[in-house]
Amino acid sequence: MNPNDIFCPNIACPARGQIGKGNIGVFSEKEKRCICHVCHQTFAVTKGTIFYRLRTDPRIVMQVIILLANGCPIQAIVQAFELDERTVQDWWQRAGRHCQAMHEYKVEQAKLDLQQVQADEIKVKTFLGTVWMALAIMVSTRLWLGGAISPHRDLDLIQVLANKVRNLALCRPLLLAVDGLASYVTAFRQAFRTAVPRRKGELGRPQLFSWPNIAIVQVVKQRIDGHLNISRRIVQGSERMVKSLIRKTQNQGTINTAYIERFNATFRQRLNCLVRRTRTLARKVQTLEAGMYVVGCFYNFCLPHHSLRLKLSVGRFGHHWVQRTPAIAAGLADHIWTPTELFNFHVPPTRWQPPVQRGRRSLATQKLVEKWCS
Repeated sequence: MNPNDIFCPNIACPARGQIGKGNIGVFSEKEKRCICHVCHQTFAVTKGTIFYRLRTDPRIVMQVIILLANGCPIQAIVQAFELDERTVQDWWQRAGRHCQAMHEYKVEQAKLDLQQVQADEIKVKTFLGTVWMALAIMVSTRLWLGGAISPHRDLDLIQVLANKVRNLALCRPLLLAVDGLASYVTAFRQAFRTAVPRRKGELGRPQLFSWPNIAIVQVVKQRIDGHLNISRRIVQGSERMVKSLIRKTQNQGTINTAYIERFNATFRQRLNCLVRRTRTLARKVQTLEAGMYVVGCFYNFCLPHHSLRLKLSVGRFGHHWVQRTPAIAAGLADHIWTPTELFNFHVPPTRWQPPVQRGRRSLATQKLVEKWCS
């Protein structure tokens, strides 16, 4: 328990979320509690992780989550570990909320040169009916960018996904590869626009300008008389730019959605409720959403991708392969994370901001601003 690696989680503390400032001390080594010398509040080391206030051995919790994230049915885990099904569901929901916060902090706040993004949706059967899960990945690094779940396969679902891709993207040439659903074109065109404020004195809302160098391509598959016909078309952008981005991200090939389709297969393999003709359907959308974030974070940070490995020369001894995860390839991590490291990661809260007040700040508030907001 190193106080220099721990931050204060108290929302009202001016030092919240800051590491290595010397404000954290050990309150109880036995109970694994720390104290913040700024707000004088004590807190458990496990606060902010899935193990907070859990009495079960963390190793058992980790084993259960890893099995669930690799396609094991809950019923098998209940019988093997002699646990209550509601307990397993609670651990799964905890893991889902933690991975969602982790994804929003590590991935959604990043700014990346995406180059090529592929998006698709999965039809999921649940006890309450059919829902749709829309997913998107960055082709060059295989990084999962995010997902959205909705009972309807409509523009609202695709717009949520398109906005997540837009928030991640730098203003660089970008290729968006999707299937024949018309909502993708509308959603991406609406997302990749920037509002330019009007001049002083001019009335009306800001004018929206579309991003330059955004290409949209579609792969439309139709089965006619037992034969599968595939047509590829460029909806937006020049053919030259499309070929250039494909060459940069895939080295070779043509317009396709193969990468997101393989990613969909990975999701179906690792989430038991997504397996075709399964009898263990998801009962709640929250369970499906938790599984999406858990599997997505495992995929991004913990699972080395074969196509991302690098060949490292070791002189006369030949070479060996350096394994990389999508997060390493995208520059979001510097090593392969273990599941324990993933679920023990503390997501820091936002920096403290002084309260809004009229007039001049007091000397005490000014000192806090100079110390913790600089």
